[in-house]
Amino acid sequence: MSKTGVAIPQLQKDLEGMEDKPRLSLAVDNIDRLIAKLTEAREAVATASDPHTASLTLTRLQNPVKEVIDRANDDLKKVYQVQKDLGKSLDKSFPVVKIATDHDALDGKSDLMNKAIAMHLMREGQFSVASTFIGESQRDLHVASSTPQAFHGKTRDVQDSNTMAVDSDGDTDQQSQSSSKVPSQPNASSEVIGSSRLQQQFEVMYRILQELKQHNVEPAIEWALENSSELEARGSNLEFELCRLQYVHLFETPGRGPPAAFEYARTQMWRFRERHLAEITRLAGALIYAPNLADSPYATLFDSPTAFLDAASSFTREFCSLLGLSAESPLYVAATAGAIALPRLVKWQSIAQGAEWTTTNELAFETPLPRSFMYHSIFVCPVSKEQTTAANPPVILPCGHVLARDSLTNIAKGHGNNMFWIPSFHGADWAAVELNRATKYLAPIFLTLEL
Repeated sequence: MSKTGVAIPQLQKDLEGMEDKPRLSLAVDNIDRLIAKLTEAREAVATASDPHTASLTLTRLQNPVKEVIDRANDDLKKVYQVQKDLGKSLDKSFPVVKIATDHDALDGKSDLMNKAIAMHLMREGQFSVASTFIGESQRDLHVASSTPQAFHGKTRDVQDSNTMAVDSDGDTDQQSQSSSKVPSQPNASSEVIGSSRLQQQFEVMYRILQELKQHNVEPAIEWALENSSELEARGSNLEFELCRLQYVHLFETPGRGPPAAFEYARTQMWRFRERHLAEITRLAGALIYAPNLADSPYATLFDSPTAFLDAASSFTREFCSLLGLSAESPLYVAATAGAIALPRLVKWQSIAQGAEWTTTNELAFETPLPRSFMYHSIFVCPVSKEQTTAANPPVILPCGHVLARDSLTNIAKGHGNNMFWIPSFHGADWAAVELNRATKYLAPIFLTLEL
Protein backbone atom coordinates (compact mmCIF):
# COMPACT_ATOMS: atom_id res chain seq x y z
CA MET A 1 0.00 0.00 0.00
CA SER A 2 1.25 3.51 -0.81
CA LYS A 3 2.15 6.06 1.83
CA THR A 4 -0.92 8.06 0.87
CA GLY A 5 -3.14 5.02 1.35
CA VAL A 6 -1.80 4.61 4.90
CA ALA A 7 -1.93 8.32 5.71
CA ILE A 8 -5.56 8.93 4.78
CA PRO A 9 -7.10 6.59 7.43
CA GLN A 10 -4.88 8.13 10.10
CA LEU A 11 -5.84 11.63 8.98
CA GLN A 12 -9.51 10.67 9.05
CA LYS A 13 -9.05 9.38 12.60
CA ASP A 14 -7.41 12.65 13.64
CA LEU A 15 -10.28 14.63 12.10
CA GLU A 16 -12.86 12.55 13.94
CA GLY A 17 -11.02 13.26 17.19
CA MET A 18 -11.38 16.99 16.56
CA GLU A 19 -15.16 16.95 16.29
CA ASP A 20 -15.58 17.62 20.03
CA LYS A 21 -12.87 20.29 20.15
CA PRO A 22 -13.74 24.01 20.59
CA ARG A 23 -15.15 25.75 17.54
CA LEU A 24 -15.09 29.33 16.33
CA SER A 25 -18.87 29.55 16.84
CA LEU A 26 -18.32 30.01 20.61
CA ALA A 27 -16.33 33.20 20.08
CA VAL A 28 -18.84 34.40 17.50
CA ASP A 29 -21.73 33.88 19.94
CA ASN A 30 -19.89 35.83 22.65
CA ILE A 31 -19.21 38.72 20.28
CA ASP A 32 -22.86 38.71 19.13
CA ARG A 33 -24.01 39.00 22.73
CA LEU A 34 -21.56 41.85 23.29
CA ILE A 35 -22.86 43.68 20.22
CA ALA A 36 -26.43 43.25 21.47
CA LYS A 37 -25.43 44.71 24.86
CA LEU A 38 -23.70 47.69 23.28
CA THR A 39 -26.70 48.30 21.03
CA GLU A 40 -29.04 48.36 24.02
CA ALA A 41 -26.71 50.76 25.84
CA ARG A 42 -26.59 53.10 22.86
CA GLU A 43 -30.37 53.18 22.61
CA ALA A 44 -30.66 53.83 26.34
CA VAL A 45 -28.26 56.77 26.10
CA ALA A 46 -30.00 58.16 23.02
CA THR A 47 -33.45 58.13 24.66
CA ALA A 48 -32.37 59.29 28.14
CA SER A 49 -33.01 62.87 29.24
CA ASP A 50 -30.44 62.80 32.06
CA PRO A 51 -27.02 64.07 30.82
CA HIS A 52 -25.26 61.74 33.27
CA THR A 53 -26.78 58.63 31.72
CA ALA A 54 -23.95 58.20 29.20
CA SER A 55 -21.18 58.14 31.80
CA LEU A 56 -23.16 55.80 34.08
CA THR A 57 -23.89 53.43 31.20
CA LEU A 58 -20.24 53.30 30.14
CA THR A 59 -19.19 52.60 33.73
CA ARG A 60 -21.62 49.70 33.97
CA LEU A 61 -20.37 48.27 30.66
CA GLN A 62 -16.67 48.17 31.54
CA ASN A 63 -16.65 44.88 33.43
CA PRO A 64 -19.15 43.00 31.20
CA VAL A 65 -17.30 44.08 28.06
CA LYS A 66 -13.94 43.03 29.49
CA GLU A 67 -15.34 39.64 30.52
CA VAL A 68 -16.80 38.98 27.07
CA ILE A 69 -13.60 40.00 25.29
CA ASP A 70 -11.47 37.83 27.59
CA ARG A 71 -13.83 34.91 27.04
CA ALA A 72 -13.70 35.40 23.26
CA ASN A 73 -9.90 35.52 23.32
CA ASP A 74 -9.79 32.28 25.31
CA ASP A 75 -12.11 30.66 22.79
CA LEU A 76 -9.92 31.87 19.92
CA LYS A 77 -6.80 30.46 21.56
CA LYS A 78 -8.45 27.05 21.79
CA VAL A 79 -9.55 27.26 18.16
CA TYR A 80 -6.05 28.24 17.05
CA GLN A 81 -4.67 25.24 18.91
CA VAL A 82 -7.09 22.95 17.06
CA GLN A 83 -6.00 24.49 13.76
CA LYS A 84 -2.37 23.99 14.72
CA ASP A 85 -2.99 20.32 15.52
CA LEU A 86 -4.81 19.89 12.21
CA GLY A 87 -1.89 21.46 10.35
CA LYS A 88 0.51 19.04 12.01
CA SER A 89 -1.68 16.09 11.00
CA LEU A 90 -1.82 17.31 7.40
CA ASP A 91 1.95 17.85 7.25
CA LYS A 92 2.53 14.40 8.69
CA SER A 93 0.10 12.69 6.32
CA PHE A 94 1.05 14.66 3.20
CA PRO A 95 4.63 15.91 3.42
CA VAL A 96 5.43 18.82 1.13
CA VAL A 97 7.24 17.72 -2.02
CA LYS A 98 9.17 20.43 -3.78
CA ILE A 99 9.10 20.15 -7.55
CA ALA A 100 11.99 21.97 -9.14
CA THR A 101 11.11 23.83 -12.32
CA ASP A 102 13.34 25.84 -14.60
CA HIS A 103 10.62 28.28 -15.54
CA ASP A 104 7.38 29.66 -14.18
CA ALA A 105 4.65 29.27 -16.77
CA LEU A 106 2.58 32.01 -15.11
CA ASP A 107 5.40 34.51 -14.68
CA GLY A 108 4.24 37.92 -15.88
CA LYS A 109 0.72 36.67 -16.58
CA SER A 110 -1.05 37.76 -13.42
CA ASP A 111 -3.61 39.66 -15.48
CA LEU A 112 -4.58 36.45 -17.30
CA MET A 113 -4.82 34.57 -14.01
CA ASN A 114 -7.03 37.28 -12.55
CA LYS A 115 -9.19 37.13 -15.65
CA ALA A 116 -9.52 33.34 -15.35
CA ILE A 117 -10.43 33.55 -11.66
CA ALA A 118 -12.99 36.30 -12.24
CA MET A 119 -14.58 34.37 -15.10
CA HIS A 120 -14.70 31.22 -12.96
CA LEU A 121 -16.47 33.07 -10.15
CA MET A 122 -19.01 34.50 -12.57
CA ARG A 123 -19.61 31.11 -14.17
CA GLU A 124 -20.24 29.67 -10.70
CA GLY A 125 -22.82 32.36 -9.96
CA GLN A 126 -20.67 34.11 -7.32
CA PHE A 127 -21.34 37.56 -8.77
CA SER A 128 -20.72 39.64 -5.63
CA VAL A 129 -17.46 37.79 -4.95
CA ALA A 130 -16.41 38.26 -8.58
CA SER A 131 -17.16 41.98 -8.42
CA THR A 132 -15.11 42.36 -5.24
CA PHE A 133 -12.24 40.34 -6.69
CA ILE A 134 -12.22 42.38 -9.90
CA GLY A 135 -12.20 45.65 -7.96
CA GLU A 136 -9.34 44.56 -5.72
CA SER A 137 -7.33 43.13 -8.62
CA GLN A 138 -7.73 46.34 -10.56
CA ARG A 139 -6.70 48.34 -7.50
CA ASP A 140 -3.57 46.22 -7.06
CA LEU A 141 -2.78 46.70 -10.73
CA HIS A 142 -2.96 50.48 -10.34
CA VAL A 143 -0.70 50.35 -7.28
CA ALA A 144 1.84 48.23 -9.14
CA SER A 145 1.76 50.61 -12.11
CA SER A 146 2.46 53.63 -9.90
CA THR A 147 5.54 51.99 -8.32
CA PRO A 148 8.82 52.29 -10.29
CA GLN A 149 10.25 48.95 -11.28
CA ALA A 150 13.73 48.79 -9.74
CA PHE A 151 14.87 45.94 -11.93
CA HIS A 152 13.62 47.38 -15.19
CA GLY A 153 14.21 51.05 -14.51
CA LYS A 154 10.81 52.09 -15.79
CA THR A 155 7.18 52.11 -14.81
CA ARG A 156 4.97 49.46 -16.29
CA ASP A 157 2.10 50.84 -18.34
CA VAL A 158 -1.38 49.80 -17.40
CA GLN A 159 -4.26 49.80 -19.82
CA ASP A 160 -7.40 50.34 -17.81
CA SER A 161 -9.75 49.02 -20.44
CA ASN A 162 -7.88 45.99 -21.75
CA THR A 163 -8.17 43.36 -19.03
CA MET A 164 -10.63 43.82 -16.19
CA ALA A 165 -12.65 46.88 -15.33
CA VAL A 166 -15.50 47.60 -12.97
CA ASP A 167 -17.02 50.81 -11.68
CA SER A 168 -17.71 51.48 -8.03
CA ASP A 169 -21.29 50.35 -8.49
CA GLY A 170 -20.24 47.23 -10.40
CA ASP A 171 -21.44 48.59 -13.77
CA THR A 172 -19.20 49.25 -16.73
CA ASP A 173 -21.52 50.04 -19.60
CA GLN A 174 -24.74 51.81 -20.36
CA GLN A 175 -26.80 48.67 -20.73
CA SER A 176 -29.12 48.43 -17.75
CA GLN A 177 -31.91 46.29 -19.08
CA SER A 178 -31.43 42.54 -18.65
CA SER A 179 -32.41 40.27 -21.50
CA SER A 180 -32.27 36.55 -22.02
CA LYS A 181 -31.39 37.09 -25.69
CA VAL A 182 -27.72 36.20 -26.13
CA PRO A 183 -25.99 39.08 -27.97
CA SER A 184 -24.45 38.14 -31.28
CA GLN A 185 -20.85 38.56 -30.17
CA PRO A 186 -18.31 36.12 -31.58
CA ASN A 187 -16.58 35.40 -28.29
CA ALA A 188 -17.41 36.59 -24.79
CA SER A 189 -14.03 35.46 -23.48
CA SER A 190 -12.47 38.47 -25.22
CA GLU A 191 -14.93 40.81 -23.54
CA VAL A 192 -13.99 42.99 -20.59
CA ILE A 193 -14.36 40.82 -17.52
CA GLY A 194 -16.73 42.40 -15.04
CA SER A 195 -18.93 44.11 -17.62
CA SER A 196 -22.57 44.21 -16.67
CA ARG A 197 -23.59 42.64 -20.01
CA LEU A 198 -21.66 39.46 -19.33
CA GLN A 199 -22.78 39.33 -15.72
CA GLN A 200 -26.41 39.78 -16.77
CA GLN A 201 -26.11 36.82 -19.12
CA PHE A 202 -24.77 34.57 -16.37
CA GLU A 203 -27.49 35.79 -14.01
CA VAL A 204 -30.07 34.77 -16.62
CA MET A 205 -28.41 31.36 -16.92
CA TYR A 206 -28.44 30.73 -13.17
CA ARG A 207 -32.01 31.94 -12.82
CA ILE A 208 -33.10 29.40 -15.44
CA LEU A 209 -30.99 26.65 -13.84
CA GLN A 210 -32.67 27.30 -10.50
CA GLU A 211 -36.05 26.89 -12.20
CA LEU A 212 -34.92 23.62 -13.77
CA LYS A 213 -33.96 22.34 -10.32
CA GLN A 214 -37.57 23.03 -9.30
CA HIS A 215 -38.76 21.05 -12.38
CA ASN A 216 -39.96 24.21 -14.10
CA VAL A 217 -38.96 23.96 -17.76
CA GLU A 218 -40.86 26.98 -19.09
CA PRO A 219 -38.09 29.62 -18.54
CA ALA A 220 -35.58 27.40 -20.34
CA ILE A 221 -38.02 26.87 -23.22
CA GLU A 222 -38.62 30.62 -23.48
CA TRP A 223 -34.87 31.22 -23.65
CA ALA A 224 -34.43 28.52 -26.30
CA LEU A 225 -37.29 29.98 -28.35
CA GLU A 226 -35.80 33.46 -28.12
CA ASN A 227 -32.43 32.13 -29.32
CA SER A 228 -33.85 29.51 -31.70
CA SER A 229 -32.11 30.89 -34.79
CA GLU A 230 -28.68 30.68 -33.16
CA LEU A 231 -29.40 27.21 -31.80
CA GLU A 232 -30.67 26.07 -35.19
CA ALA A 233 -27.49 27.34 -36.85
CA ARG A 234 -25.49 25.17 -34.43
CA GLY A 235 -27.64 22.13 -35.16
CA SER A 236 -28.71 22.02 -31.53
CA ASN A 237 -31.64 19.88 -30.34
CA LEU A 238 -31.97 21.75 -27.04
CA GLU A 239 -35.34 23.34 -27.79
CA PHE A 240 -36.91 20.01 -28.73
CA GLU A 241 -35.35 18.23 -25.75
CA LEU A 242 -36.81 20.85 -23.40
CA CYS A 243 -40.24 20.61 -25.01
CA ARG A 244 -40.12 16.82 -24.77
CA LEU A 245 -39.20 17.10 -21.09
CA GLN A 246 -42.14 19.46 -20.55
CA TYR A 247 -44.44 16.97 -22.30
CA VAL A 248 -43.25 14.14 -20.04
CA HIS A 249 -43.56 16.37 -16.97
CA LEU A 250 -47.15 17.30 -17.83
CA PHE A 251 -47.95 13.66 -18.59
CA GLU A 252 -46.82 12.58 -15.12
CA THR A 253 -48.15 15.55 -13.12
CA PRO A 254 -51.20 14.64 -11.01
CA GLY A 255 -54.25 16.69 -11.93
CA ARG A 256 -53.00 17.40 -15.44
CA GLY A 257 -51.90 14.10 -16.96
CA PRO A 258 -52.27 12.93 -20.58
CA PRO A 259 -54.90 15.53 -21.62
CA ALA A 260 -52.58 18.42 -20.71
CA ALA A 261 -49.64 16.67 -22.38
CA PHE A 262 -51.70 16.09 -25.55
CA GLU A 263 -52.76 19.73 -25.71
CA TYR A 264 -49.17 20.87 -25.17
CA ALA A 265 -47.89 18.60 -27.94
CA ARG A 266 -50.63 19.78 -30.31
CA THR A 267 -49.82 23.46 -29.85
CA GLN A 268 -46.06 23.46 -29.27
CA MET A 269 -44.36 20.43 -30.82
CA TRP A 270 -45.64 20.68 -34.37
CA ARG A 271 -42.71 22.91 -35.35
CA PHE A 272 -40.27 20.02 -34.72
CA ARG A 273 -42.02 17.57 -37.04
CA GLU A 274 -39.45 17.83 -39.84
CA ARG A 275 -36.47 16.76 -37.70
CA HIS A 276 -38.08 14.79 -34.88
CA LEU A 277 -41.21 13.22 -36.35
CA ALA A 278 -40.29 9.71 -35.15
CA GLU A 279 -39.80 10.83 -31.55
CA ILE A 280 -42.98 12.89 -31.59
CA THR A 281 -44.86 9.85 -32.86
CA ARG A 282 -43.56 7.75 -29.98
CA LEU A 283 -44.57 10.42 -27.47
CA ALA A 284 -48.05 10.50 -28.96
CA GLY A 285 -48.29 6.71 -28.92
CA ALA A 286 -47.71 6.72 -25.17
CA LEU A 287 -51.12 8.38 -24.72
CA ILE A 288 -52.84 5.12 -25.64
CA TYR A 289 -51.05 3.26 -22.85
CA ALA A 290 -51.54 5.97 -20.22
CA PRO A 291 -53.49 3.70 -17.79
CA ASN A 292 -50.70 1.10 -17.82
CA LEU A 293 -47.65 3.03 -18.96
CA ALA A 294 -45.13 1.04 -16.88
CA ASP A 295 -45.81 -2.14 -18.88
CA SER A 296 -46.01 -0.42 -22.25
CA PRO A 297 -43.34 -0.19 -24.98
CA TYR A 298 -43.05 3.53 -24.17
CA ALA A 299 -42.07 3.16 -20.50
CA THR A 300 -38.44 4.06 -21.23
CA LEU A 301 -39.51 7.50 -22.47
CA PHE A 302 -40.77 8.38 -19.01
CA ASP A 303 -38.35 6.43 -16.80
CA SER A 304 -35.44 8.88 -16.56
CA PRO A 305 -34.63 10.05 -13.01
CA THR A 306 -31.81 12.28 -14.28
CA ALA A 307 -33.86 13.97 -17.01
CA PHE A 308 -33.81 17.42 -15.40
CA LEU A 309 -30.11 17.16 -14.54
CA ASP A 310 -29.35 16.21 -18.14
CA ALA A 311 -31.47 19.11 -19.37
CA ALA A 312 -29.61 21.51 -17.07
CA SER A 313 -26.28 20.23 -18.36
CA SER A 314 -27.36 20.59 -22.00
CA PHE A 315 -28.76 24.05 -21.34
CA THR A 316 -25.52 25.21 -19.68
CA ARG A 317 -23.46 23.85 -22.56
CA GLU A 318 -25.56 25.58 -25.23
CA PHE A 319 -25.81 28.82 -23.27
CA CYS A 320 -22.03 29.04 -22.86
CA SER A 321 -21.50 28.07 -26.49
CA LEU A 322 -23.60 31.00 -27.68
CA LEU A 323 -21.42 33.24 -25.52
CA GLY A 324 -18.31 31.79 -27.14
CA LEU A 325 -17.32 29.94 -23.96
CA SER A 326 -16.70 26.30 -23.14
CA ALA A 327 -19.21 24.43 -21.01
CA GLU A 328 -16.62 23.82 -18.28
CA SER A 329 -14.64 26.52 -16.53
CA PRO A 330 -11.09 26.63 -17.98
CA LEU A 331 -9.75 27.25 -14.48
CA TYR A 332 -11.49 24.12 -13.20
CA VAL A 333 -10.22 22.03 -16.11
CA ALA A 334 -6.64 23.29 -15.75
CA ALA A 335 -6.57 22.78 -11.97
CA THR A 336 -8.10 19.30 -12.22
CA ALA A 337 -5.74 18.21 -14.98
CA GLY A 338 -2.80 19.54 -12.97
CA ALA A 339 -3.93 17.63 -9.88
CA ILE A 340 -4.15 14.44 -11.95
CA ALA A 341 -0.68 14.97 -13.41
CA LEU A 342 0.99 15.99 -10.14
CA PRO A 343 1.54 12.48 -8.66
CA ARG A 344 3.16 11.31 -11.89
CA LEU A 345 5.34 14.42 -11.94
CA VAL A 346 6.51 13.75 -8.37
CA LYS A 347 7.25 10.12 -9.23
CA TRP A 348 9.12 11.07 -12.40
CA GLN A 349 11.26 13.55 -10.48
CA SER A 350 12.22 10.93 -7.91
CA ILE A 351 13.20 8.48 -10.67
CA ALA A 352 14.95 10.97 -12.95
CA GLN A 353 17.33 12.11 -10.19
CA GLY A 354 17.51 15.71 -11.28
CA ALA A 355 17.31 15.08 -15.03
CA GLU A 356 15.60 17.81 -17.05
CA TRP A 357 13.38 17.57 -20.07
CA THR A 358 14.14 19.76 -23.07
CA THR A 359 10.67 21.00 -24.04
CA THR A 360 9.27 23.76 -21.85
CA ASN A 361 5.68 23.36 -23.01
CA GLU A 362 5.45 19.59 -22.67
CA LEU A 363 5.84 17.02 -19.90
CA ALA A 364 8.38 14.24 -20.18
CA PHE A 365 5.66 11.59 -19.87
CA GLU A 366 2.09 10.91 -20.90
CA THR A 367 -0.64 11.85 -18.43
CA PRO A 368 -3.92 9.93 -18.85
CA LEU A 369 -6.83 12.33 -18.56
CA PRO A 370 -10.59 11.68 -18.60
CA ARG A 371 -12.23 11.69 -22.02
CA SER A 372 -14.12 14.83 -21.04
CA PHE A 373 -10.75 16.61 -21.01
CA MET A 374 -9.89 15.59 -24.57
CA TYR A 375 -10.67 18.60 -26.76
CA HIS A 376 -8.80 17.74 -29.96
CA SER A 377 -7.15 14.79 -31.64
CA ILE A 378 -3.40 14.24 -31.67
CA PHE A 379 -1.65 13.89 -35.02
CA VAL A 380 1.87 12.52 -35.50
CA CYS A 381 3.54 13.35 -38.79
CA PRO A 382 4.32 10.11 -40.69
CA VAL A 383 7.49 11.69 -42.13
CA SER A 384 9.17 13.32 -39.13
CA LYS A 385 7.44 11.09 -36.53
CA GLU A 386 6.87 14.22 -34.46
CA GLN A 387 3.62 15.30 -32.84
CA THR A 388 2.18 18.39 -34.46
CA THR A 389 1.80 21.57 -32.45
CA ALA A 390 0.30 25.02 -32.91
CA ALA A 391 3.63 26.20 -34.32
CA ASN A 392 3.89 23.16 -36.60
CA PRO A 393 0.29 22.21 -37.45
CA PRO A 394 -0.86 19.42 -39.79
CA VAL A 395 -1.82 20.35 -43.34
CA ILE A 396 -3.81 18.29 -45.83
CA LEU A 397 -2.67 18.04 -49.44
CA PRO A 398 -4.91 17.80 -52.53
CA CYS A 399 -3.99 14.11 -52.82
CA GLY A 400 -5.35 13.43 -49.34
CA HIS A 401 -2.03 13.03 -47.52
CA VAL A 402 -1.59 14.84 -44.21
CA LEU A 403 1.84 16.03 -43.10
CA ALA A 404 3.27 18.41 -40.57
CA ARG A 405 3.83 21.82 -42.09
CA ASP A 406 7.59 21.74 -41.39
CA SER A 407 7.87 18.34 -43.10
CA LEU A 408 6.02 19.66 -46.14
CA THR A 409 8.31 22.69 -46.26
CA ASN A 410 11.42 20.50 -46.14
CA ILE A 411 10.13 18.15 -48.84
CA ALA A 412 9.17 21.03 -51.14
CA LYS A 413 12.58 22.73 -50.90
CA GLY A 414 14.30 22.92 -54.26
CA HIS A 415 11.21 22.01 -56.25
CA GLY A 416 9.87 25.52 -56.72
CA ASN A 417 6.42 25.31 -58.26
CA ASN A 418 7.02 21.82 -59.63
CA MET A 419 5.40 18.65 -58.36
CA PHE A 420 7.21 16.56 -55.77
CA TRP A 421 6.84 13.03 -54.47
CA ILE A 422 5.42 12.25 -51.05
CA PRO A 423 7.46 9.59 -49.17
CA SER A 424 5.79 6.18 -49.09
CA PHE A 425 4.29 4.91 -45.85
CA HIS A 426 3.83 1.46 -44.48
CA GLY A 427 1.62 -0.39 -42.05
CA ALA A 428 -0.52 1.75 -39.81
CA ASP A 429 0.81 4.92 -41.45
CA TRP A 430 -0.39 3.68 -44.86
CA ALA A 431 -3.85 2.90 -43.41
CA ALA A 432 -4.04 6.44 -42.07
CA VAL A 433 -3.01 7.80 -45.45
CA GLU A 434 -5.70 5.78 -47.23
CA LEU A 435 -8.26 7.12 -44.78
CA ASN A 436 -7.16 10.64 -45.57
CA ARG A 437 -7.32 9.96 -49.28
CA ALA A 438 -10.97 9.06 -48.85
CA THR A 439 -11.59 12.65 -47.80
CA LYS A 440 -9.77 14.24 -50.73
CA TYR A 441 -12.94 15.95 -51.92
CA LEU A 442 -12.41 18.31 -48.99
CA ALA A 443 -8.95 19.28 -50.19
CA PRO A 444 -9.92 22.54 -51.95
CA ILE A 445 -11.46 23.79 -48.72
CA PHE A 446 -8.99 22.42 -46.20
CA LEU A 447 -5.81 22.80 -48.23
CA THR A 448 -4.15 24.87 -45.55
CA LEU A 449 -6.40 23.98 -42.65
CA GLU A 450 -4.68 24.09 -39.27
CA LEU A 451 -6.43 21.41 -37.21
